[in-house]
Amino acid sequence: MPRPFKPRRVSTMPRYTYFKPTGIPMPLLDEVVLTVDEIEAIRLKDLEKLEQQECAVRMNVAQSTLQRILASAREKIALSIIEGKAMRIHGGPFAIEGEPTCPRCRRRRFGQKPPPKADTPGIGEEYCPECGSEEE
Repeated sequence: MPRPFKPRRVSTMPRYTYFKPTGIPMPLLDEVVLTVDEIEAIRLKDLEKLEQQECAVRMNVAQSTLQRILASAREKIALSIIEGKAMRIHGGPFAIEGEPTCPRCRRRRFGQKPPPKADTPGIGEEYCPECGSEEE
């Protein structure tokens, strides 16, 4: 059985999610995809100037994991700048700080159960759309 999903904690979603070199039409550009957790790691380490251990604690990951996230992000950013590729920020294993996660599978959001049949209890209960467990 694979190890359970552990989302990386991010404070907010990035405001801007696409960057491209000027003067080159979109159809001619290759694209590099940075994940939201990679951008959060860069923000904490390079903009807020935090130590790696503090960044790791804030993101809820091990320091070695943070180091791999930073290395991957910096490689993608360098590739985008040096080779003139577009950079898109999208996806990744993350959870926004304060957003509910499933205690069983650790996925991000709870959803509303579909409306039950006429005499079935459970209207408005929240459940995890990934594993089906109900919020405790």
